[in-house]
Order: sequence, then structure tokens, then C-alpha cells
Amino acid sequence: MKRDHGFDVDPLTDFAICCGQSEAFAAAVFAIIDPGDEVLLFDPAYETYQTCIELARGVPVYVPLDPPSWTLDADKFLKSFTSRTKAVVLNSPHNPTGKVFSKEELLIISQACQQMDCFAITDEVYEYITYDENKHISLASLPGMQQRTIITSSLSKTYSVTGWRIGWACAAANIATAIRNIHVKLTDSAPAPFQEAALIALTSTPDYYESLKKDYAERRDFILQLLKNYGFHISFKPQGSVFVFAELPKSWQISDIDFVTNLINNAGVAAVPGRGFFHTDADDQSYHHRYVRFAFCKSDETLKAAAQKMMKLVKS
Repeated sequence: MKRDHGFDVDPLTDFAICCGQSEAFAAAVFAIIDPGDEVLLFDPAYETYQTCIELARGVPVYVPLDPPSWTLDADKFLKSFTSRTKAVVLNSPHNPTGKVFSKEELLIISQACQQMDCFAITDEVYEYITYDENKHISLASLPGMQQRTIITSSLSKTYSVTGWRIGWACAAANIATAIRNIHVKLTDSAPAPFQEAALIALTSTPDYYESLKKDYAERRDFILQLLKNYGFHISFKPQGSVFVFAELPKSWQISDIDFVTNLINNAGVAAVPGRGFFHTDADDQSYHHRYVRFAFCKSDETLKAAAQKMMKLVKS
């Protein structure tokens, strides 16, 4: 945290080590959200955020990002705040779209959080997986934000160990204490042997992170070309994360669920229907049924096999 973001943090007081980012996020929500508190989320959104907020008896309030580049509309965002707003959730790099929030967008979010005196909870699990000229900026690094931001992250994506379930929350000491008090009631502790291994991973040299980006960038470009060959028009090139959120061609009279079902049944390739990531009123948002999320965090062999099966389906 000190090296990459310039934070002044104390490892003994400002961290809670949890069973993955998912538990760290849940513990953070349970620590700060009271019944009736509103929490702003950007839509589309990763599925588990809403459940955690509702379990804490909070109220999720969704702010739609504008396709195809998933840009933040400052006016929509600012109008979503009320006297009951307690926190803003920010996931960047973003799942499912692959968007990396810009410095300008982060400044809008940080200024609003300070003006409305609310927390920010960030999910930064893809922080080291960004492409081209895009760089991850932690919201907490902006002026006035470290003391009101709870950062959640994990080993899972950076070190390709999703099954180890080692994650953390980083926050001001009083908030970190509250998160730890929740954590010990949820899962007691994260696996000790994996924590020992985490110490080795966290000493990785800068060239590791560069090779990680390079390898994933090649996989991203491979799947983008595959989808173009398949008939997709890619209007937004992922800036980070391990996903492509691709819109079905307008000429295809098929929904996201129908497309995914057909792909699984006839090509043996799985993807995720986009509608599960949208939460705002679908009656006014026809594009909610037009997106499919593809993951490219796979071996070269798996990606090539998927390409062969998909192109065989096209020819048939």
C-alpha cells in the first residue's frame, strides 16, 4: 500500500485479513451500514454487492453507467445522493465491463463523498491487470479520501490463486477494528498456510506485474479477434480486468440467455448472460438483454479450443 499508492498505513491497526475479497467486502458493509442506510452502486455491477447490502438491511441504489464505454454521468450520480446515503461502492477495474475509471471520474466521486460526508468501499481485485495506457488509481489516494475509504482486495486475481481465499480490507484504524470484529464472527480466520504463502507472493518484483499484464493483454486481444470473427462488433475494448462485455449484434434477433444457451449446447463453450449484472429498470433499458460476458483468464489451450468450437458452430 505504501509502495504502490503512497498510503501512510499501519499493518497492525489498519488491516483486516479475510477469506477473500468477498468476505472482506461483506464485513466492511456489516461494519458501517445500519438499517435504512442507502449505498450507491454503479450499474452494471458484480452480483454479490447487493446481497451484502441487503443482509445488512441497507438499501442498494443503482447509478447506471452509459454504454457503450460505460461512462459516469456526473449529473445522474450526484442526483442519486440523499440524506440517507452512507456509502458509495466503486469497483475499478470493473467487472463485468473491463472499464477503468478515469482520474476525472474518480475526482467526481471523491468530491461527492466528501460533500455528502459518506464512506467509499472499493473493490480493487484487478488493480494490477490493466491494459494499454490505462492505469489503476485507488480512490483512497485522492485528497481527503484515505480516512473515508475502505479498500478491499485479494491475492486471487493478481496471483491466480482464486481458491486460496486470502483477501483484506484496509481502512482507518477504528473502521478496520470494526471490520475485524465482524470478520471473526463470520469466518474466524483466513487459512494460515495460505497467509504464509501470501507473504511470498507479495514480495514479487515489478517484472512479475509487467508479465502479468502482457500475458493477459495477449489473451484479451485473442478473444476480441475471436468475437469479431464470430460476428460481434466490439464497441468497447477492455481497459482492465479479465472480461469482455460484448454486445450482441443488432441484426441477431436473440437474447443474451438464448445466445449463451445455444453456445453451451452446441459448442460446449460457456459465457455469462449480461442481464444478471444489471439492476436498474429493464423496461427502459433494452440493452440489458443484449450483453454477454466472456472471461479470458484461461490457458492458451483452452482459448484456442473455444475458438475452434465457436468457429465450427458459425460454419454449421
